[in-house]
Amino acid sequence: MTYTQIAVERRGAVEWLFHDRPALRNAESSVLLDELDAALRAATADEAVRCIVIAGKGDHFSAGHDLKEGQERRQGFTVEQRFDYEERRYLEYSLRIWDCPKPTIASVQGACIAGGFMVANMCDMIVASEDAFFSDPVCRTLAASAVEVLCHPWVMGLRSAKEFLFTGRRMGAAEALKVGMVNRVVPRAELEAATGALAEEVAAAPPFAIRLTKRSLNRAADMQGFRASVMAHFDTHQLAHVTEEFRQTREKGLASAIQRAKSQAAE
Repeated sequence: MTYTQIAVERRGAVEWLFHDRPALRNAESSVLLDELDAALRAATADEAVRCIVIAGKGDHFSAGHDLKEGQERRQGFTVEQRFDYEERRYLEYSLRIWDCPKPTIASVQGACIAGGFMVANMCDMIVASEDAFFSDPVCRTLAASAVEVLCHPWVMGLRSAKEFLFTGRRMGAAEALKVGMVNRVVPRAELEAATGALAEEVAAAPPFAIRLTKRSLNRAADMQGFRASVMAHFDTHQLAHVTEEFRQTREKGLASAIQRAKSQAAE
């Protein structure tokens, strides 16, 4: 497959999948998400690949959903069309990262917002640069019920998740490490090397043992309610799209709402 919005690099037993729209802060268009899912499937099926890294070219991991594309192509979607689109590209694709039988690592620098937050946090581990920050401002700025996949309480704890979502604030890499959302924080110049070293260490372990261990760990999360809560929230998120608050916000313009979010995050 020829990719246009991601880049794929094989480094030994590690497959690197990069968001590759640096001029657009790696905003996740439908094409990018389709390509990332296809590349993940291919890496999963390739016996030579023992670890998968998801990263981003340029200054940022990902600024999140491609809202310009959303305004241009999906603003007139029916409830059914929106449900089908988001179920596939957000819920299904995110869970495919979570369910991948091979270990996955997100390598995060700069912005990791909304859709980018979902992708990174469905990985098994996160290595972040010191300048990385995480944000999901959509409750405050778009009147939506967080992003489509509510992994937040599972990766940062319930109280941190509530503050994070209710305020729409940024969480820096140091705080993300403190609450347990990321595994390691390193200087920006060392991010790729540090991620690669971790990936190679994981890839050197017996692959079937890793697969079985990940299976048990994910089952432990599922027995605690992870999958059920994620599935339930997706339906709640769909309800948010048909509220009066969301309609009013959309009429004011999603672009202006996002600009307000950027301004708030920069304060």
